[in-house]
Amino acid sequence: MGRSYFVEEAVGQYLSDLSAKSKGLITGLLVGQCTQQRDYVLLSIRTPVKEEESNSSANHHSDLSNIDEEWTAAHARQVSRMLPGGLLVLGVFIISVPELAKEVQNTLRKLLFSVEKSVARKRLWNISEEDVSDRVALHLCSTTKKILCRTYDVQDPKSTAKPADWKYQNALSASWLSLDCTVNVNIHIPLPATLASHDLEKNTRNGLGRWAQQIEAAVFLINGQVKEEDADLLEGQKKSRGYMPSAARNFDVRVLTQLMQSTNSRSTATVQICSGSINLKGALKCKAYIHNNKPKVKDAVQALKRDIINTLSDRCEIFFEDLLINEMPGKKDSEREYHVLPCRVFTPIVGSNVLLCDYKFGDETVREIQEHFLEMLDQVVQTDDLHIAEEMNTVEGLMNPRMGILAPAGQSSHDLH
Repeated sequence: MGRSYFVEEAVGQYLSDLSAKSKGLITGLLVGQCTQQRDYVLLSIRTPVKEEESNSSANHHSDLSNIDEEWTAAHARQVSRMLPGGLLVLGVFIISVPELAKEVQNTLRKLLFSVEKSVARKRLWNISEEDVSDRVALHLCSTTKKILCRTYDVQDPKSTAKPADWKYQNALSASWLSLDCTVNVNIHIPLPATLASHDLEKNTRNGLGRWAQQIEAAVFLINGQVKEEDADLLEGQKKSRGYMPSAARNFDVRVLTQLMQSTNSRSTATVQICSGSINLKGALKCKAYIHNNKPKVKDAVQALKRDIINTLSDRCEIFFEDLLINEMPGKKDSEREYHVLPCRVFTPIVGSNVLLCDYKFGDETVREIQEHFLEMLDQVVQTDDLHIAEEMNTVEGLMNPRMGILAPAGQSSHDLH
């Protein structure tokens, strides 16, 4: 028996509107949540049109060979940064004319595996045995409106298509459960004297990888309590005839960092000659969402852990990308410098209590953030709906100028906020 996808009705309307507007091929992503029993689809997002194609007939092509696999995968990587804990890129869709129905399946399969590879490329957490590895490939015929839904196991390169159910449901995520926490970080990452300048980002990621393992091992208090992993998250919550008060849908979570270190682990400390260091300091505002169909504590905690790890990793990645683009004059040797990491900006999905996010540098305008939401998620965001998380996260570093290529040119230290 195949998997079942419960789909927000707005997704169906979005796909229908896309189909009506274009006579050519349209590709896109499906976003939602996986569980052992069923999957939930909250968003569908068309692949942005390349700038060079926006004013050409390529935008209306009907040849599958014109689909840019790499472009779609890069879009998926960008979208994955904008998802809170619990949500992920569940799959891909193609809208086409009926004549291409048979050929579309091979293209969908290729896109699906490329997207998964792109999304997982810089992931700092490990897939668990209970993670669902099936991803959805959806084909919508623009003429007949017929939908063909299939899944592939993206952990198996030889995976073949399996049939799946596609069921629309109104207000699917209007009462999903949310978990919030603030995590204070103070991560010290030494820079070995032998470190080449182009390895600076890699070295930072290695340091984040060690921190991520600590987060994975941390103890999480939900509303002040330690709960059994297999317990129902809603155990003890008051419900009346299926109605759950809004206050009962929100969980405050604390991360007990002092209990992260296992008492059984042996010290493997070594002496290392370093040319400098990077310190990541600040408070991370983290969010995760989970369905309200008998959710387990372990699933909620896992979603939040992954959001904590992802949000710091993504900020650092965005920071290094920005440094590459905006190089600055060199600094003197041993000079300390501070940088502010991009802060998190949240906005709601229409008709849902689930928030999406983006990252904003201090000099970026609200208009630029709105344009990014429109480009990446095809979502029009009102100014009043943008909520900037109040956080001060810095990167502080001290390093030799010869390592300053990935930083502003010649920069001798880094501080990330």
